[in-house]
Amino acid sequence: MSASRNPHADQMAHESMIRTLAAQANAIWPQEESLLARYGLPPECRIADIGCGSGEITSRLALKYPLATVIGVDILESSVAYARRRYAALAPRLSFQQGDAFALAFESDEFDLVACRHMTQSIPEPQKVLAELRRICRPGGWLHILSEDYGMLHMMAGKLDPDRLWHEGAVPFGRSTGVDTRVGRRTWTLLHDLGLEELRVDYVTVDTLRVPRETFAAMMEAWRDGYVDAIGIHTALSSAEARALFDVIIASIRNPREYAVWQVPIVSGRKPR
Repeated sequence: MSASRNPHADQMAHESMIRTLAAQANAIWPQEESLLARYGLPPECRIADIGCGSGEITSRLALKYPLATVIGVDILESSVAYARRRYAALAPRLSFQQGDAFALAFESDEFDLVACRHMTQSIPEPQKVLAELRRICRPGGWLHILSEDYGMLHMMAGKLDPDRLWHEGAVPFGRSTGVDTRVGRRTWTLLHDLGLEELRVDYVTVDTLRVPRETFAAMMEAWRDGYVDAIGIHTALSSAEARALFDVIIASIRNPREYAVWQVPIVSGRKPR
C-alpha cells in the first residue's frame, strides 16, 4: 500500500496504537460479540479480519469459533509480527499476514465472515476496500464493518469545550490527510451501493455507564499520545491545545459526577447468493 493509501501510517505504527486497540477491544467487544449470532456462521467457518492491527479482535474471533480458520491481515509488518508472537498458542488455526486491503491476496468467495474494524476512517476511498472485502466474501456470507465517526463523541463541557477537539481537530485532520473521519454515518450507503443485502446498522455505546471509566480513559490517553502532534501539524489547533482538550476529556471520564459517550456504528450486510 502506498503512502497515499495509508496516510496515517505513522500513527498506526506509534507505540500508543497497541494501547488504543487493547482499550477499544475491552470497551467494545462485550457489546459487539452478541451481534455475531445474527450471521449464523457454520462451526468450521473461515473468517478474515482485515486491518487487524495487534490481533485483539482476531484472537477473540478465534476463541469464539473454536473450529474456525481465522486469518488477520494488516499493512504493517510490525503489527503482524506482534500478533503472531502474542497469539502463537492459537496457531495454525489463527494466522496473521501482511497485506494491502486495497488488493487482498485471497481468491474471490473465500470467507464466511469478513470483518474490518477501526480502519475505514483512516484510509482514502474506503469504498474500494469495501469492494475488496465483498469480493473475498463467499455468496451468502457477511461483511462486518466497525466504521468510526468522530462526530459521534460527546463529552461534558467545562473550562474547555471538548467538541473543539473533534470538530476543529479530528475532522480537519482527516480532511487534510485525505480521509473521512465521519465515514461511519455513510458506510451503510457504501455497502448498499455494493449490492449487499440485509443491511443493518448497530451501535455499540461506549460510555461511562456501560464501560469502566478507566478503560474509556485509557483509550483517550492512547489517542492523545498518538495523535496530538499530527493534529498540531495538520489543523488550526496547536498540539498544546489538542493535548489540553484531551486532558479535560480524560479527567471528565474519570469524574464520577460526569458522563461521556462514544457511539460506535457497526454496519453489516450479506453478500447475495
